[in-house]
Amino acid sequence: MYEYIKGTVAELNPAYAVLEAGGIGYYINISLQSYTELQGAGEAKLLLHYIVRDDARIFFGFTTRAERDIFRLLIGVSGVGGNTARMILSTYSPRELVNIIATENAGLLKNVKGLGLKTAQKIIVELRDKMSAVGESGGTGAAAGAAVPGEGCYDEAMAALTMLGFARAASDKALRAILKGDPGIAVEEAVRQALKKL
Repeated sequence: MYEYIKGTVAELNPAYAVLEAGGIGYYINISLQSYTELQGAGEAKLLLHYIVRDDARIFFGFTTRAERDIFRLLIGVSGVGGNTARMILSTYSPRELVNIIATENAGLLKNVKGLGLKTAQKIIVELRDKMSAVGESGGTGAAAGAAVPGEGCYDEAMAALTMLGFARAASDKALRAILKGDPGIAVEEAVRQALKKL
């Protein structure tokens, strides 16, 4: 129904973007991959996947076709919803995910919050043949955005982790350890590392 939205970036957060198009602000859930690419952009075009539920209408947005293709493959697996698919794409880049599935590394895949070993194995079994086409076309994602040192990074990363459903205390502990080791780390990298610790 909706292919993409092109407009002004009114708000940007590691977990969502608000794009204004035609005087309407669209709240669009994004992964860290898309957040990285959108940083510093005044205008953007996001490819969309639209989910209709009884209680909600949800947009998921992607800066690359490869990321959207992988998202659609993931939600096609029984037990994997939109937020879990987004969490997987926030933890691993499309290329990393293609490699994880190609090498059948369920142990690495189950590190994503909300994924147990059985679901990780199911994703691998159902997608290993389908992922090869995405892997050939599928992009590496963007280079890391500009680092946001210190407190600003902590605040943005904490907001993203809270929105993704993590407990504040656990997120705080993980982020403080990450920022102590690398005070100049970019927000998206801090969130990515925290996702692997939580």
